[in-house]
Amino acid sequence: MQRNLRLDPIGYTQGGEPIFLKDIWPSNQEVYDTLNQVVTPQVYRDAYAKITEGGELWKSIKVEPSLLYQWNPASAYILESPFCETRSNTSKDLINARILAIFGDSITTDHISPAGAIPSTSPAADYLRGKGVQPADFNSYGARRGNHEVMERGTFANIRIKNLMLANVEGSQTRHYPGGKQMSIFDAAQHYKQDGVDSVILAGKEYGTGSSRDWAAKGPLLLGVKAVIAESFERIHRSNLAGMGVLPLQFSANENASILGLDGSEMISFQGLNQLTPGGMISVTAHKKGGVTVRFLVKVLLNSETEIKLWQNGGILKSFVK
Repeated sequence: MQRNLRLDPIGYTQGGEPIFLKDIWPSNQEVYDTLNQVVTPQVYRDAYAKITEGGELWKSIKVEPSLLYQWNPASAYILESPFCETRSNTSKDLINARILAIFGDSITTDHISPAGAIPSTSPAADYLRGKGVQPADFNSYGARRGNHEVMERGTFANIRIKNLMLANVEGSQTRHYPGGKQMSIFDAAQHYKQDGVDSVILAGKEYGTGSSRDWAAKGPLLLGVKAVIAESFERIHRSNLAGMGVLPLQFSANENASILGLDGSEMISFQGLNQLTPGGMISVTAHKKGGVTVRFLVKVLLNSETEIKLWQNGGILKSFVK
């Protein structure tokens, strides 16, 4: 069906006649002729002749000639990361590790490592204030992903995350044992590290869904998390955990933290970590108060001998450290 469309005029002649865009639009030949006049090879030669020199602002930056980047310890944005430190041997049994948090189903990488604004009451905000950064300049976790101190403090810091160790509480909170005091997940992790205690995460189905955010594996490693036991993992996040030296383990069918009666107060011990096989099973013992123990089997989600070797070295990056 044809329709008669009237275009509003863009102006009028002195005689009052309307002028439409089609009346002044150049022809293809006119466009081609103009391009040939102003866009020449010399324009590109001039533009790219000094492209590696940069502008005046770039030239004003003072640098020291060096084959290595000179890290500025005062920077709140970019710090030298600890991921390439001396290779560690993780192929030993974990004994009496603490449960840092227990999560339910569909914990995303944004729950684990949020990219949004840094709240003024967070451990990351406390760190930035200590560096002299004003609250108006806190920016976001995503903008400060080059600073591992910020990102460690931001791990599990999503304001909507729910740790099942606490009833009716949202946000980055947990209980630190043996006392059971409520505190931020970051603070609890620091206490465990200071005491030389390893920690683990328990979770439900589809742990690590969403974007393949690398800090969702790096952050737990910095917090001292040695293993994550979940009902199932998102494929890429499982690979990222293994690549960072955090052991991904899967509950047996029809088992999870709730069914096994785990509330987060237990100490967790693993046996057989020095004899792992791809997709094999290892034994886990949860030590409860009063001498009660809960034993269960978990599947090792390392899919090849290469992944096992990388995990034993402490991750991909440390595998290249001599």
